[in-house]
Amino acid sequence: MTADRRAVLRTAAKLAALSAAGGVLTACGSGAPRRADPGSLAVHPGNVDPQQHGDPQHTTDPAWNGGEGPASPDPAAPQPTATATAPPAPPVLPPLAPGTPLEVAYGPRTGKNVALTFHGSGDPKLATALLEIAEQRGAKLTVMAVGSWLDQQPQMARRILDGGHELGNHTQNHLNISAMSPDQARAEIAQCAERLQRLTGSIGRWFRPSAAQYATPMVREQAKAVGYEHVLSFDVDPRDYADPSAAELQRRILNSVRGGSVVALHMGHQCTVDALPAILDGLAKAGLGPVTASQLCA
Repeated sequence: MTADRRAVLRTAAKLAALSAAGGVLTACGSGAPRRADPGSLAVHPGNVDPQQHGDPQHTTDPAWNGGEGPASPDPAAPQPTATATAPPAPPVLPPLAPGTPLEVAYGPRTGKNVALTFHGSGDPKLATALLEIAEQRGAKLTVMAVGSWLDQQPQMARRILDGGHELGNHTQNHLNISAMSPDQARAEIAQCAERLQRLTGSIGRWFRPSAAQYATPMVREQAKAVGYEHVLSFDVDPRDYADPSAAELQRRILNSVRGGSVVALHMGHQCTVDALPAILDGLAKAGLGPVTASQLCA
């Protein structure tokens, strides 16, 4: 066979292989770009299948480059997502004081600590702003996360813990848990616990019932079945969810708080972000230090 004849055959093989590969990609993707789900990628960093997320796979068939061995990867082509990730390290929590009740509404009244607790939901920018304000002033917060929020904003779980704050369970969907059947209540608690475990390596210490200040005996029983020995209630409710002015929110808290108080606040409200610096200033003037719920009860 002449050199020209061999060159023609190699060129034909290349064209055939390229055409076949193009046909497969068009059939799988219907000719349109495929979009990876950023939420599922963030929540399941160790379970990404490149074929399911639209990453093209290069063939190792020698015909790919005319019988001369595997083709080199195309530097312009998307590369498969890495699948190896280390499991998250669980947070280290201080032991609770002996005699800590099953449901905690406040800590020691003779102490000089208070717990600012936050419903974990809403705009992550507002949540991050609250965390940054607290961290700039040395305050530690407790965030009772809603599981559906963690589904949408999985990065917030580690952001909260990495700032030295505490993370707890506030049910999966924030429905009226007191009106549910025992099985439904347990599912609401367990689903959020699963997300906390997956994202942080721990289900957290505290459970707080949704749409209720206190847990009913049934809810406490279901929380214990999931793994929560303690329910976190509160004794100060400034109703920031109603969006009062920052000055009014500050007044409500500082007029009600005292040593041992557990304050119920919400992350998804601008008034809370605006009021937090003055609240922290007022607590400092009163000689009160914001700590996590576990530190309050240690």
